[in-house]
Amino acid sequence: MQTNMVPRLCREVSVIGQGCWQLGADWGDVEDDTAQQILHAAADAGVTFFDTADVYGDGRSERAVGRFLAERGDASIVVATKMGRRADPHVAGAYTLDNFRRWTDRSRENLGVDTLDLVQLHCPPSSVLADPKTYDDLRTLQAEGRVAQWGVSVETCDEALTALREPDLASIQIILNIFRRKPLEHVVTAAREAGVGIIARVPLASGLLSGRYHEHTKFGEGDHRSYNRQGQAFDVGETFSGVPYDVGVRAAREVAALTPEGWTTAQFALAWIAQAGVATIIPGASTPAQARANAAAGALGGLDDETLAALAKIYNDQIREHVHARW
Repeated sequence: MQTNMVPRLCREVSVIGQGCWQLGADWGDVEDDTAQQILHAAADAGVTFFDTADVYGDGRSERAVGRFLAERGDASIVVATKMGRRADPHVAGAYTLDNFRRWTDRSRENLGVDTLDLVQLHCPPSSVLADPKTYDDLRTLQAEGRVAQWGVSVETCDEALTALREPDLASIQIILNIFRRKPLEHVVTAAREAGVGIIARVPLASGLLSGRYHEHTKFGEGDHRSYNRQGQAFDVGETFSGVPYDVGVRAAREVAALTPEGWTTAQFALAWIAQAGVATIIPGASTPAQARANAAAGALGGLDDETLAALAKIYNDQIREHVHARW
């Protein structure tokens, strides 16, 4: 497993991490025991970075990770959580120091830790990211020992660049995959030069880039790939990376056809991100086998120029018009 040192995080992390949204909710049901098997399988395969959030299953995901931490006892593991989406309504005025304290205290309890390794603002309104007081409040949490480092999870490149102005920002989490390439143009290099870790989320475009879905695939009612296709519950970019499903299925077939022999299409998609200079990538998993297969992508080599050019053509010809200007 390739690892990367993130200067502002002051920690080394595995290039393939483990996203834990699926262990909470919104992806179908993952039993508690299965969640533990997934987490341990990822760690056994060399994963040291685990990403969760306080709203994933209303704390269920955090509690699963907390149980795993207690059983694992591994100081090399870094756990990132996120806060802010518990606000109802989710408005800028909810991002106050008092709420930050309440939210992080709840996460600390769920995870069973005194200090959170990394807390990230969870896709807040853009005005929150532009307000200097936001970062002062995060620094207060740090001074109080509630959090070791802080970062942001954002929807757009512009939001990422706004946060990047802060000299002690540790990380930026942003959607980056074969179907969402804009961060490569505007964010990744600037963050790397500043010592800020880029956490690439939705790396498989909600499973499209696994190559397993077709036009008639059905997702359960409780799966965001059913109920959020038009952005009914949260930003539509979080579901299939904002790509219309039928367009994504067709493009994913062409991606799958380029997959090197001996690799899965999902590993191919993860390897493409890994060579882009990010700190870590956080695919989810609903089985231990998926966690192990994802982790294996951290030891694969780079892609040749011909393959990279073919992937760029798929993006420019089929995907770009749907996503590039929006995020």
